[in-house]
Amino acid sequence: MRTVCLSIHIFCSRTGPKMTDSSLLNTELELEEQEELYQQLLLQTMGKLQTETSDSKSIRPQPGMCVKTFTEPGKEKVFINICQSSSVPPPPELSREELVDLLQSEDPSGYRVPMSLGEPHTEVDNSSQSCTAYDVVINQDFFQKCQEDALFQQFVILVSAEGLENKYKLELSRDWKVLKNRKFLGSVSEQNIRTKSRPTIQVLQPQESSTASCKRPKFRLLVEPPTGRPENLVAEIHLPGVPSSRSLLLDVGEDRLVLAARPSLFHLDVFHPFLVDQDNTAAQFNNQTQILTVTMPVVSS
Repeated sequence: MRTVCLSIHIFCSRTGPKMTDSSLLNTELELEEQEELYQQLLLQTMGKLQTETSDSKSIRPQPGMCVKTFTEPGKEKVFINICQSSSVPPPPELSREELVDLLQSEDPSGYRVPMSLGEPHTEVDNSSQSCTAYDVVINQDFFQKCQEDALFQQFVILVSAEGLENKYKLELSRDWKVLKNRKFLGSVSEQNIRTKSRPTIQVLQPQESSTASCKRPKFRLLVEPPTGRPENLVAEIHLPGVPSSRSLLLDVGEDRLVLAARPSLFHLDVFHPFLVDQDNTAAQFNNQTQILTVTMPVVSS
């Protein structure tokens, strides 16, 4: 584009007052109006281009489930709102058996779950205490799959916690609890998600099932009290070489216990003769003895 500079001269008479040619003033006003119109068109064009080339868009997710945990070592209460939206792309298809193999693999991070990690916001819990909440948005169909399978639910909580830890330099306790009667803490707000993924090159190598290479840990099941009506079923699982509970993924069913210790250390899948209360089950890992104790309240035998 070429710019033309116009110079307007005002002539003065020697014998009378200064006079200005009206045609010149009209020309100057027209130029100012044209310049203003040009600036408006330029701003509109830039705004349109920015909208067309934007790599993100704003979404309002739907509540899903609320998970309560704590920071380590400060024990500050943290809530993770795991939300759902069809605007978030789903992860690759994964069966339950493939998920178990993945958790036993040397590098489980090779499987990525697309998610949007929101900014921390301060909320008030049921005890009127101040706490921090984070919003995580995943694909709606994948969320429903996680609701139908407890192992997938624990997996998505794990990857959500790890995502928040990496983004905000946190350390979160793995002793979390899914709240029964609350799907979200706070108010649902909009999030910006990427609409264009970064190009990646992935080399796929054929792999054998890693579950077969894992060891079955030594364990024992104890009934409390030892005589009379059983109140608790206690599992003591020996996990030598496991540094902390951060590498463990535990799935407790009504009559089944599944444990995975990453990477490719231990795998335990055992059925027991009792029906237990999954929601009130508690687990504790002793870093010194490297023993995981799982206490499961007995519902019926």
